Amino acid sequence: MKYIFCTLVLFFAIKSTIQAQDRKLTYIQFDVALSLTGNPDYGDTPKYEGDTQPWFLPDGLGSKLGYGVHYKQWLTLGIHSGLDWKWNEKLVAVPLYLNFGLSPKIGEDTRITLQLGYGKGFALGRGNLSGEYKKARLGLTGEDRTIFIEISDYDFPLHNYKTIGSISFGISLISF
Repeated sequence: MKYIFCTLVLFFAIKSTIQAQDRKLTYIQFDVALSLTGNPDYGDTPKYEGDTQPWFLPDGLGSKLGYGVHYKQWLTLGIHSGLDWKWNEKLVAVPLYLNFGLSPKIGEDTRITLQLGYGKGFALGRGNLSGEYKKARLGLTGEDRTIFIEISDYDFPLHNYKTIGSISFGISLISF
């Protein structure tokens, strides 16, 4: 039932995107993000006086591209995909998902952005390893740039983990 629903939503999103091209109701979005993980050495005795350990360490890079329709830059619906590279898990994954966004104005040129994504994630070089992909993003938009924090999850087992999740910080460029 989920796959039928996703297929119908995808069909209507593509159909409305094609129809909206003449009216300039489309957008293109490009994201770059850095994943973070907790530092297992945080709190250990420093080697040198004044040496401190950070709470978080970089754990990967991600980049995504999306295309969809919007209503007055306030409401968006699009199809997005990209690459996520997780260093500790030695994983490169490809998410393909529908992205729903709300961006109400909080100032003259400033918006707060909430995006939710749901779709399928595929691990590259790991056979047929795949599962659901989910993400939630909160950001601050000015002009055509968004600075954001994102939580994402690939629902497939890898190594000793039931799912592969991450917290990322990044920047997004969007063209309406």
